[in-house]
Amino acid sequence: MRITQSKITGIALSAFFAAILFAMAAFGTRADSQQPPAVGMKAPDFSLTSQEGKQLGLKDFRGKWVVLYFYPKDFTSGCTIEAHNFQRDLPQYEEKNAVIVGVSVDTADSHKQFCAKEGLNFKLLSDSDHKVSSEYGSVMDYKGATYAARNTFLIDPKGVIVKEYIGVDPSKHSEEVLAALTELQKGMK
Repeated sequence: MRITQSKITGIALSAFFAAILFAMAAFGTRADSQQPPAVGMKAPDFSLTSQEGKQLGLKDFRGKWVVLYFYPKDFTSGCTIEAHNFQRDLPQYEEKNAVIVGVSVDTADSHKQFCAKEGLNFKLLSDSDHKVSSEYGSVMDYKGATYAARNTFLIDPKGVIVKEYIGVDPSKHSEEVLAALTELQKGMK
């Protein structure tokens, strides 16, 4: 049997598309085609409801570093680990003039319960219509439901995105962000 270049190309393309489909099934798929805003661009502002029932947006944190993190769902294991680690490191963020702001598609009431149960003292915002998550290229579908994808944007005091993390590991993410924040602030001195 003679194997031609076109057969090899066809086999390679089939394997490539099979790998893409496997990854989409394993990790969820993007629900929109928007890309995350690029590093160096002004962070898109928004207004969302916090766990306290107040409207908050990026403009409310001007003059501070903002760790804007998107996460799939309150009370799930990975999201709880990520939130606990941010809470554990909150004093270090505060020393660096930084705030933690979490966003998911859960309701403000769910966020309130999540904060109470887990002892969280930072802001969680409800994006139930997925608008802000979409604007930040951070939406995924999983088993027919829409969630925020686990992405983080580090925003400087002027409102510019200086670092982004796409598809983060919740167990070590806070440490990564703190290290980056430390380096960025060193560079500004």
